[in-house]
Amino acid sequence: MDRIQDHIYALLSSLPCSQGISSIKLNGRTIQIEKLLGEGGFSFVYLARDKSSGREFALKKIRCSHGSESFTLAMKEVEAMRRFRSPNIIRILDSAVIQESDHSFGFGNLPEGQGGGSDGRTVYLFLPYYPLGNIQDAINRHAVNGTRYSERDMLQLFLGTCRAVEAMHRYRLPDQSSAGSSRRGGQPSKKKMMSSSNGQEDEQDNEPLIEGAATNGSSDPFGIESDPESDGDDEDGSARYPPKPSKGKGREIEQPAFGGEGLEGGKGGELVPYAHRDIKPGNIMVSQGSSAEGDALHVPILMDFGSAMKARVVIASRREAVAEQDLAAEHSTLPYRAPELFDVKTDSTLTEAVDIWSLGCTLYAMAYHYSPFETPSMLEQGASTALAVLNNKWDFPKNDQIYSEGFKEIVRRCLVGEPDKRASIEEVIALTDRALERIV
Repeated sequence: MDRIQDHIYALLSSLPCSQGISSIKLNGRTIQIEKLLGEGGFSFVYLARDKSSGREFALKKIRCSHGSESFTLAMKEVEAMRRFRSPNIIRILDSAVIQESDHSFGFGNLPEGQGGGSDGRTVYLFLPYYPLGNIQDAINRHAVNGTRYSERDMLQLFLGTCRAVEAMHRYRLPDQSSAGSSRRGGQPSKKKMMSSSNGQEDEQDNEPLIEGAATNGSSDPFGIESDPESDGDDEDGSARYPPKPSKGKGREIEQPAFGGEGLEGGKGGELVPYAHRDIKPGNIMVSQGSSAEGDALHVPILMDFGSAMKARVVIASRREAVAEQDLAAEHSTLPYRAPELFDVKTDSTLTEAVDIWSLGCTLYAMAYHYSPFETPSMLEQGASTALAVLNNKWDFPKNDQIYSEGFKEIVRRCLVGEPDKRASIEEVIALTDRALERIV
């Protein structure tokens, strides 16, 4: 029934006459729901507007049914976005958890007031809104219009994506000897993760938290100061995540045991590579930026960290191998999935090389509008994508004179069947830099 309500609301929100018909209250803010942006297996993403500031953002709603692991996975996604720091990784603005049994619901399972309901929880993630959409949207437009990316634009977007992946592959544990400081993506943090006596997180950067909106010095990303008397739970029944500390002397914010910074185990500064495991054009948003000279440019933003995990997984038994295959089948998109995830071997180790394969497929798709393992000829012949990946059966389109040999070398080094012979993220970045330098 909940799913039916979600789809009814999604249909209504897509009608011009129904824009902004619903509002919800989360973390003390009144949020206007404007329209549906997209949906996944257990989540919906809406364009939303904060009524007080008027700022737009994307609101991702993840339904977590009672007794499932979806809530833990949703919290891991939150932690992943908080863990890695890069201009090319999406930044979470805020989050909230609704206990569904404490609310009644209207269309889309959006809370409207107190009352009965169903079991389970709903996690809301407040994310920046990117009007330009994602790279898959751009690929679709090129395919419809019979156009292509220029090689320079394509490689610049790809290079930024690689920088985001590098932050994950070269993540180091924060230095615990320095209270309140951390290292994210191998780089020193610009801010201290401390809470003040009024329960607010002292997290301020100079860059806008919502695209096109300037910060006002407030620790609230929406420009709204939180209630100093709040203990972390709001009257609307939502709970902030991470929860606020109790009132009193400022103290360091404790991160949850699952994936929290500094709780991975190990010494500060130790390399702990993470893998995204679902890199594809649809998970790379495009932001409007500008160069040092003031020229407009597009900036790639890697998103959707629901599949992110520690990269190096030792497979000691057949049971573990099957479990990893099932996990990949659920979270890694088939035409961009590395071969070692289709047939996981016992006594092997999965590594961050799975992302390098996905990067190669993504770059190929940006150039030719489809994955190298889901070409029009393969689809016409009814060929198996999985078999094509396992046999590494792919090629560049015949008589392709559009893109350079430098571009093709990047793809070749990414799509190497044996993971330990595949390029590292540093090599991919170096090859991309070299290819860009050769473009006239």
